[in-house]
Amino acid sequence: MGSIEAVMPLKEELAHYDISKAGVMVLSRALAGEYGKRGFRINVLVPGGIWTTGTKNLAKEALKFKLNVIKSGIEYDMRTPLGRMGKPDEIARMALVLASDLSSYVNGTLVVVDGGFLSA
Repeated sequence: MGSIEAVMPLKEELAHYDISKAGVMVLSRALAGEYGKRGFRINVLVPGGIWTTGTKNLAKEALKFKLNVIKSGIEYDMRTPLGRMGKPDEIARMALVLASDLSSYVNGTLVVVDGGFLSA
């Protein structure tokens, strides 16, 4: 898996969020190793910025000139190679692949679906 920074950007004042994500990643790897022998495949989807009700509400806050929200949005856009937010169905399609036989030999991995955010 490498370092946590390779799969999760660390941001100020989000230690509780970061540690919960790290816990899920480590737990999934342990479960994959333990239960793979019994035929279970355990993988984790790591979505990037996705247009959801929550992110749409956050965008509305930016329209109220909340500088921290505007700054975060600009930083995200500048760092994402595909230059856009993802759509919920883009995550759902990857979940479908992981649930199908198309990924029958995939176990214990993190699948990042983020438009290239973590690679930038």
